Amino acid sequence: MSDRTRVDLLRLPHGEGLALPAYQSAGAAGFDLVAALAPDTSVVLAPGRWHLVPTGIALALPEGFEAQVRPRSGLAADHGVTVLNAPGTIDCDYRGEILVLLINHGERAFEIVRGQRIAQLVVASVIRARLVEVREIVPTTRGDGGFGSTGTGSLWAGGER
Repeated sequence: MSDRTRVDLLRLPHGEGLALPAYQSAGAAGFDLVAALAPDTSVVLAPGRWHLVPTGIALALPEGFEAQVRPRSGLAADHGVTVLNAPGTIDCDYRGEILVLLINHGERAFEIVRGQRIAQLVVASVIRARLVEVREIVPTTRGDGGFGSTGTGSLWAGGER
């Protein structure tokens, strides 16, 4: 389709032979990213441990766009494996390899192998804000209530702030 934003992709040498990121369905918001580990190697994530996994690609995002590295729901639901800094932000002026910081929140070790789908990448437009310092801000009904203040529970220790 001609209405799609162009994003230049560089396949790095250790990504040769791997599938390029692709949408897995017509309505998918993100591209799947794969692990670009060396052939015949793997990384075993013990419970509670994390690892920076290479993808073998670099991007040239156009100005006004970012890419977000997000977890794959299947890995999270089936194994407790997710993206530690979700969503990881790739700025439009970054030109290095896309790396995925995976963590194992599960109860069993999880093995990552070459070519395995490990995360998804969502390209999104960015609105840059202009911060203006003021002496006071306009009040709202909610006020300064945060962390569970609009629901029935509180996240504060002991239920109080």
